[in-house]
Amino acid sequence: MTQKNQDDKQRHPLFFWMTAFLFTCLCWTPAWADSLEEQQLVEKAKHTVDSFMNDPTFNWFHKHAKDAKALVIIPQQLKAAFFLGVDGGSGVLVARDEETGKWSEPAFYVLGGLSFGAQFGGEASEVIIMAMTQGALEKLYSSSFKLGGDISYAVGPHGGAGVEGATSANLNADFLSFSRSRGVYLGISLEGSLISVDDDANEAYYGKKVRPVDILVTKSVKNKHSDGLRQAIMTAIK
Repeated sequence: MTQKNQDDKQRHPLFFWMTAFLFTCLCWTPAWADSLEEQQLVEKAKHTVDSFMNDPTFNWFHKHAKDAKALVIIPQQLKAAFFLGVDGGSGVLVARDEETGKWSEPAFYVLGGLSFGAQFGGEASEVIIMAMTQGALEKLYSSSFKLGGDISYAVGPHGGAGVEGATSANLNADFLSFSRSRGVYLGISLEGSLISVDDDANEAYYGKKVRPVDILVTKSVKNKHSDGLRQAIMTAIK
């Protein structure tokens, strides 16, 4: 065997492993890339918490956020209507541990609904919904449910103009909602809106299929990216 053939034979294994490595690098998509949209939503949720706590018109919320069983944080809820109203938005749910006072990893949800009546215009809002009772928290574990009906809902006092802003909080309600709004919108309420688990977002964020109870109750998954949101909530309610 010539010297050239011997050199080629020795190089083949190295060439094989280098090719395999490059192929893997090109084909492999890191988990964080799959969850980029969810990471951005968590970041926006943190900014929503900060903006609420820096707004002096939300004094009641500032004082009572620590009493909530859980918070549904929707960084941007879009509404539009001409007699028939449509609203929707994506957000996260974090639950408070009764024993430690710490807040859970986020579970992803979507909110949407239809409304009828004398309503005109459009609005983009930041929304936080407080789950005040154990019954409200257990409703959030289900695949979907409507605000109102067998589970009571009320609008909490918040900044901004409009009918909702003039409604005082019903402290006995299972759910209380607070919103910071821009634009003009008349006669709208979240009552009747559907809150649904976003299974795809939860899977993307945690890298496997999970249900809300896995995230909020058994705490079987974790994503370090959520530390900023949970710390912001802890800081806000001190």
